[in-house]
Amino acid sequence: MQILLTQEAIAEKTRELARAISRDFLGKTPILVGILKGSIFFLADLMRHLDLDHEVDFISISSYASGITSSGTVRLLKDLDCDISGRDVLMVEDIIDSGLSLSYLRKNLLSRNPRSLSIVTLLDKRVPRERKVYVDYVGFEIDDLFVIGYGLDYAERFRELPHVAVMEEADQRAVDAARQ
Repeated sequence: MQILLTQEAIAEKTRELARAISRDFLGKTPILVGILKGSIFFLADLMRHLDLDHEVDFISISSYASGITSSGTVRLLKDLDCDISGRDVLMVEDIIDSGLSLSYLRKNLLSRNPRSLSIVTLLDKRVPRERKVYVDYVGFEIDDLFVIGYGLDYAERFRELPHVAVMEEADQRAVDAARQ
C-alpha cells in the first residue's frame, strides 16, 4: 500500500472544510447526513470541528455488488430516521467517482423538501461522471485510483487505517485469498 493522504493532511483539510461550513451555515442548525459506511471517520472528525449547532443522521446505499467496480444500480439499505422537510441538510460523503450514488441520493433527499441541500466530500475522483452532481465542499481531488483507509474499504477491510492509501493488486489478491 502506498499512502496517498497522511493523517495530518486529512486533519488539516477537515478543519478547513469545517471552517467554511460553519461560516456558510451561520445561524442555522443543519442536519449532517452521513452516507454509510465510508463517511463515518470523516463525519466524526468534521462535526468535532464545526462551530455551529447541528444534528446527525445516516443513510446507507449500495452500488457495488462486489469488488471495486460499480454495479450501475443503487439500492437503499438504510433510510434516515428524521424528517428533513424544511431543514438545511448537508450530505457528508467519503468519495465521489461516477456520481451515480450521489445523484440518486440527491434526488431522493430533494423529494423530501429540505430548505437547502449541500454536499461535502473528502475525496473527488477526477473521472468522467456518469451523472453530473454539483459538490459544494471538496477536500481533495484525486486521480482515478482505488483507495482505502479513513472509512474507505475493500471487501469491508482497511476502513480503520488513519490515512488514505492506494489499494494495489497484491493487496486485493491477499484479501481475496483470505476470504476463500
